[in-house]
Amino acid sequence: MCLILFAHKVHPEYPLIVAANRDEFYKRPTEAAKWWKSYPGLLGGKDLIGGGSWFSVNEKGNFAALTNIREPENFNKDAPSRGPLVTDFLLKKNDPAQYISSIQNSGKAYNGFNLLLGDGKDIYYFSNRSESLGKLEPGVYGLSNHLLDTPWPKVKKGKEKLSRLLENPVISPKSLLEGLKDKEIEEDANLPSTGVPIEWERSLSAMYIEMENYGTRCSTILTISNENVVNFLEESYIPEDFKEYSFEIKS
Repeated sequence: MCLILFAHKVHPEYPLIVAANRDEFYKRPTEAAKWWKSYPGLLGGKDLIGGGSWFSVNEKGNFAALTNIREPENFNKDAPSRGPLVTDFLLKKNDPAQYISSIQNSGKAYNGFNLLLGDGKDIYYFSNRSESLGKLEPGVYGLSNHLLDTPWPKVKKGKEKLSRLLENPVISPKSLLEGLKDKEIEEDANLPSTGVPIEWERSLSAMYIEMENYGTRCSTILTISNENVVNFLEESYIPEDFKEYSFEIKS
């Protein structure tokens, strides 16, 4: 997952709104979002190599989402997969603060990551590349392949798009999906320097990425209403698929 935009306790009808793109190599084996047979009560996509997920929710309305930190100079090919951090939180059903505490030391073994955890009331952020962690204040946030709210062009643009949509009394998941399909490439002068060739920096600057072997594989929308109704949508692009789930949070 390479772009996550979310509004936490901002909209009067939807305390949580999340819109995210997952960017990955096209050939990496993946299962589209569904209720997991092996773990009933867990809804999300599955990485068939690492066994975890990039964005999932459970029947209680808890969610977890992950992005990698782009630091090719520090990449360790023998590090454990980061996807199970998402599913472990949802399956163990710890509160976010407890879970973060449990992985603070072991988190150093992973390649760089950002982790968002929600318990239906609050959202917590943790990165193994920063000492900044804990409960987030209400607001509109953006997360890509650096730390939370790093002002990369795609993050700034995405937050602006989401903020405009929040002015509507009714939030359309389809409009959130369309907002994630922005393919505009940023000007070179505004590009971050993350250790990859300039040609990659250009392509990766778009909210929706299209490259020869790598790009945006799917978009995911999560909303939770004041009535505790969860709506989870995922549109996959390679291969094309569309999933939509709605359920009431179990007490």
